[in-house]
Amino acid sequence: MITRLKLKPGQNGTKALVKKYGEALYCVRYRYDAASHTRIKTVELIEEKKVIPIKPQTSETDALVPVQIAHGDPELGKMARKLGGHWDPDVKLWYIPSRNIKGTDLEQYIILDARKKNYVTKSI
Repeated sequence: MITRLKLKPGQNGTKALVKKYGEALYCVRYRYDAASHTRIKTVELIEEKKVIPIKPQTSETDALVPVQIAHGDPELGKMARKLGGHWDPDVKLWYIPSRNIKGTDLEQYIILDARKKNYVTKSI
């Protein structure tokens, strides 16, 4: 089946359907079936329309900061996990959201010059 024509409401060929379906009409399609030599008119209707809340822009507090924790310190590793941190084995760093790390013991382990050491800072 081939779709040859797609019309928006109000175009020629849709006026009667606009009267029938009103604002719910999204589009009208004319499909052709070569095997049976028929034309099929289909309509696409809008069932529901909702306003989706817009997520706020990613701010500086949402950024992930690189944190270097010594391998032999399991308490800091547990704290990093609890604060939403993720271990990156490629660079051997924890990435923790900066909004979670402020005021904790892990704040002193943040790598400030991550770019100089070939580390990559990530964002959410």
